[in-house]
Amino acid sequence: MSTKHPNGSLSVQAALQASELSYRRLFEAAQDGILILDVETGRIDDVNPFLVKLLGFSHGEMVGKTVGELSPFKDVVSNQAMLERLQKDGYVRYEDLPLETKDGRHIAVEFVSNVYQAGDKKVIQCNIRDVTDRKKLENQLQWKTAFFEAQVNSALDAIIVVDSEFKTVLQNRQMLDLWKPPQEIAHGIDHRKRLDWIATQVKDSQKFIEKVSYLYAHPNEVSRDELALNDNRYLDRYSAPVRGKDGQYYGRIWAYRDITEQKRNEARFRLLVDSNAQGVIFWNTKGDISGANDAFLNLVHHTREDLEAGRINWVAMTPPEYAHLDRQALEQLAETRVCTPYEKEYILKDGSRVSILLGAAMFEDNPNEGICFVIDLTERKKLEQQFLRAQRMESIGTLAGGIAHDLNNILAPIMMSIDLLKGMSENPQAVAILATIEVSAKRGADIVKQVLSFARGMEGEKMEVQPKHLLQDIETIIKDTFPKNIRREFSLPNNLWKILGDPTQLHQILLNLCVNARDAMSNGGSLTITVENVVLDEQYATMHIEAKAGQYVCINVTDSGSGIPPAIIDKIFEPFFTTKDMGKGTGLGLSTVMAIVKSHGGFINAYSEQGKGTTFKVYLPATEVSSKAKGDTVALPSPPRGKGETILVVDDEASILTITSKTLEAFGYRTLTADDGADAVALYAQHRDKIAVVLTDMAMPIMDGATTIRALKKINPAIKIIAASGLNTNGGATKVSEGGVKYFLTKPYTAGTLLNAVRAILDEV
Repeated sequence: MSTKHPNGSLSVQAALQASELSYRRLFEAAQDGILILDVETGRIDDVNPFLVKLLGFSHGEMVGKTVGELSPFKDVVSNQAMLERLQKDGYVRYEDLPLETKDGRHIAVEFVSNVYQAGDKKVIQCNIRDVTDRKKLENQLQWKTAFFEAQVNSALDAIIVVDSEFKTVLQNRQMLDLWKPPQEIAHGIDHRKRLDWIATQVKDSQKFIEKVSYLYAHPNEVSRDELALNDNRYLDRYSAPVRGKDGQYYGRIWAYRDITEQKRNEARFRLLVDSNAQGVIFWNTKGDISGANDAFLNLVHHTREDLEAGRINWVAMTPPEYAHLDRQALEQLAETRVCTPYEKEYILKDGSRVSILLGAAMFEDNPNEGICFVIDLTERKKLEQQFLRAQRMESIGTLAGGIAHDLNNILAPIMMSIDLLKGMSENPQAVAILATIEVSAKRGADIVKQVLSFARGMEGEKMEVQPKHLLQDIETIIKDTFPKNIRREFSLPNNLWKILGDPTQLHQILLNLCVNARDAMSNGGSLTITVENVVLDEQYATMHIEAKAGQYVCINVTDSGSGIPPAIIDKIFEPFFTTKDMGKGTGLGLSTVMAIVKSHGGFINAYSEQGKGTTFKVYLPATEVSSKAKGDTVALPSPPRGKGETILVVDDEASILTITSKTLEAFGYRTLTADDGADAVALYAQHRDKIAVVLTDMAMPIMDGATTIRALKKINPAIKIIAASGLNTNGGATKVSEGGVKYFLTKPYTAGTLLNAVRAILDEV
């Protein structure tokens, strides 16, 4: 029988059947649990497969039962309020309803009930959605959020989290304490207003705004920088994007840390490093030097530009023969963080070397970096050499004295036997042989006498001696015995102080020095002897280890001979050292002079330039100066002071350079220093407007004093120059005057001599 009406449409019954079929399909396929209750009886009319699976009851176990008879719903149906609401409103919803399945599992469901008319009766449809997993995720998220908030709130840093729309999500108490913003800024959610206010607290507000804008325009950027605030605080700022596991951008986190005290400590440490007289470097195990103070740069002759360009490497600066010491130090540093100080050398920028004492420590937070303290051992090495030379001289003197004593015992019977044999022999040939033996024995006795003079200073009776009487005797000897091609010049003031000594020994000093001068001028030349009263001050004593402040008579013996090579000048006072041909010298002349001078409480200096000559300066302590002389000495005015003028001091001797500059600074001058002529010219070209006077040594490597003076005069023909040298003739004052320099200091000079010369040249019109 057809279900269609005559007009072709489906019958009402057929439509209802189709609708019911569609509903049934949806009911069966629904992914939420569906429970149908009869309102009148309260019994279950139907359940869908999803709910059967969710609760663990079979379809038959549930249909026809009241919900109160099923354990999962006993708590729900007992809630009369829910049923009343259903009757009144036709709708009830629970977001989180706990249920227990047949097998005892506890689940959370979203429960929605509706009352509707189904044909001729009312039914209740309950939709049940399992939200157990979602609730777990929500609980985890809540825990993570609470944990994150706890971390932020307990952090020492000031932290604020801002979302992608510039709204403040979270900030801790430290953020408010650090910035102390106004109330409306502190608790407002608009982060733009907060940034605008912070910009007013920062010294470079424009840079701050630009950096913030850049970071928000580049959400992937991580940034760390420093902020200097108007109240002289410093902050370390860190910013990073906040992203989910899927990479979605949620906003940005900002962290601020107050590093004011750290910056102050860094500044104090930097001040300590920079002001340290020792060299200080920051190094790594690769050999790089990342930082150094001026003392180190001056020591190794490098500039700060060299340092910043990475051109200074401590491994490359270490000679190969010292590399094993560095390796041992690194091994010790790896174990103890500190190494035992050790000596080595550095290769300087110009290729020369310097002896150093190095102590190193490794940073605890970085096992590949550390700090070193470097001490210049140049002066100490010189003192050690002088001390060892003195010890060697003393040892040789003791040995020589013993040998001389034994030789005297041997020569004495020979000398006495010669005269006896002469009287016993009438053979002319035998007498001639005895005469030869006598000459040789006497020569041996003279040598022994010189050895004893060196060893013990030839102990003799000391008395007051007027030096000019000694010089008169020496002048007569030179006139009668020296070659005529040697010119003689003597300078003896009338008011010479007296010295306490043995006249014979003092005579021997002068004679030995003059004979040495004669031998150095085989083709003739000039011999100049001058004597002067000098008062040596602490400045001079510091420049010469054997000198003491006080009153001296200074005897200068200068020749224009071949000069002494620099390589051997430190050996000339050693016994038996000679450059003369075999048979022409014993090597005892200068060692005897040294021994006699020391026995008289004096000291001797030697200055020489190859091809220009040599000067020996003998300083002998003056006896008690007369009251008139004392009065004259006391009445001398104190050295003149400077008025802040800048003096450029040029000398290749580090000790002289240091002492001279410190003396000038102590008396009101400023100083610049250079250890050779080339550096001096470069310094003058850079600072010519503020340099008032140049004080330069005449004998220097690379560029000597005369060449330096010529170069300086090309830069400034009116430059004021004082020259200094150990020689006072030939290459000394004469050469200086030829170069247009009027002021000349003979080294070593006293502080008074130096300061008077500087004041005099400054006061010239």
